[in-house]
Amino acid sequence: MQHSSEIIISDTSCLILLGKIDEIDLLRRLCEKVYITPTIQEEYGEELPGWLEVKAPENTQYQNLLEMDLDAGEASAIALSLETDRSILIIDDLKGRKVAERLQLKYSGTLGLLLRAKQAGVLTALRPVLAKMRETNFRFSEVLLDYLIEQAGE
Repeated sequence: MQHSSEIIISDTSCLILLGKIDEIDLLRRLCEKVYITPTIQEEYGEELPGWLEVKAPENTQYQNLLEMDLDAGEASAIALSLETDRSILIIDDLKGRKVAERLQLKYSGTLGLLLRAKQAGVLTALRPVLAKMRETNFRFSEVLLDYLIEQAGE
């Protein structure tokens, strides 16, 4: 399978969720580069795989401005996305997604990332992963679940 040339920039929630269901390696299998910020590394609080690159945004003013509305991890991820060509931001928080949209960033939630992994052949089946997610405190609707399974062709 060919890696995407995009760079994933992951927010903390995605790392936590993929960590809980033992699927963090999915990020590396989908794109050759995965960045997180020092803030996200600190928020995650556990040891992360060595292939995850920790990269701070160069322009801290963006991050400071974004922190007026968002938590520090989301603000740092968006700030880094603004500076990184070919990046796709993985962010689950609705407020953060709205900001990413207003800034015309390419973004997805963790569920969208899983669907993309299935469509790219990185995941052989989406249902088992969604079933593992159901056992965590991550909540999503039956409507969304049905939509993802339909889109995945399962």
